[in-house]
Amino acid sequence: MPSPYRAIFDAPGTKAFSVAGFIGRMPLSMVGLGILTMVSELTGRYTLAGALTATLALSAAVVGPQVSRLVDQYGQRRVLRPATLIAGAAVSGLLVAASQGWPDWTLFLFAVVAGCVPSVGSMVRARWTVIHRDTPHLHTAYSFESVVDEVCFIFGPPLATMLSASWFPEAGPLVALVCLMVGVWWLTALRDTEPEPHPRDTQADPSSALRSPGLQVLAGTFVATGAIFGSIDVATLAFAEERGSKSVSGLVLAVWALGSCLAGIAFGLIRFKGKAEHRWILGICAMAVSMIPLLLAGNLPILAVALFVSGLAIAPTMITTMALIEAHVPRAKLTEGMTWISTGLAVGIALGSSVAGWVVDAAGARSGYVVSISAGAAAAAVGFAGYRRLARPAQGEEPSGDGDGDSGKVQGLVA
Repeated sequence: MPSPYRAIFDAPGTKAFSVAGFIGRMPLSMVGLGILTMVSELTGRYTLAGALTATLALSAAVVGPQVSRLVDQYGQRRVLRPATLIAGAAVSGLLVAASQGWPDWTLFLFAVVAGCVPSVGSMVRARWTVIHRDTPHLHTAYSFESVVDEVCFIFGPPLATMLSASWFPEAGPLVALVCLMVGVWWLTALRDTEPEPHPRDTQADPSSALRSPGLQVLAGTFVATGAIFGSIDVATLAFAEERGSKSVSGLVLAVWALGSCLAGIAFGLIRFKGKAEHRWILGICAMAVSMIPLLLAGNLPILAVALFVSGLAIAPTMITTMALIEAHVPRAKLTEGMTWISTGLAVGIALGSSVAGWVVDAAGARSGYVVSISAGAAAAAVGFAGYRRLARPAQGEEPSGDGDGDSGKVQGLVA
């Protein structure tokens, strides 16, 4: 591992919470695709499969920031364990309902309750922020976490589809549930690196981290970005099935994540100068343009190459986004602020997977990538429209960074 990455692990406890966070984050890449594969295997209905995935993502978008807000106030251990138990029970109910052929409404009910699953990635990034705040190591730590996210997406999708398509339909989501329980319990047992809670009077300070104009822009843009992710998952699964290779869809999606992973590793080794906002908007535009070749792919190998190229823009954009959040959100609300990005992605995944499922059923798999192209254009449009709002922290709040008008904390991290 390159020396900048070795340096971030010099602090005690960092290796342990990183491994725990990796295990707890595997469901991020497995549950959605696992449910898609499970439901399509059991019913053959992509519309239902996409709608269930969308429901789960939308529920997580609504409940997730509230869970993280409680974490900021009361600590990770006190909040994450009960939330994980509730989510685990709901996912178990969803698997039983699907396998037993219960009415569709029961599937949606369990999917809604399962939305209280915690954002493990936000919890781990909050620990890195406390340890390396005000040092160049924080940029490297955020880069490392984006690489971990992509590693999850390299191994998670093929594992989920292989288990559900080759073993039994419920296997993918079941293994994801086990990973979630093990990862969260291990992470919350590591008390030495747990961020101190920030109890606050909800009457005196009722505001959400989303009050920050900059965070509003970032979260809004990532709604469209999430639609890219959700639509590509559905379209690729259907594309592979049309060609008689449904079980290979996970490997194709893993190639997409591999491109992002490699870009993230390289990005973490660079110390940038200039405004992070410029790199962010460039990354959003690169993701948008990279959607176009997907519509032109005529077979799975060409599709895999196109996905690899499009993945090169993902991790650098996510890394820059997290640095901007750290500059725009008060320290007492940092976990909540990071979770709002996951919320934006979840809402987008809900929209993208649902619309793509409908388009695939109506017009075929390749048409699903039209949704991806449209979502990329929307992300670029929102990014440009709100770009100026990223130039200042939320009024009346002390951000995690130094709070100057040019997001100087972020520049200091990467200069």
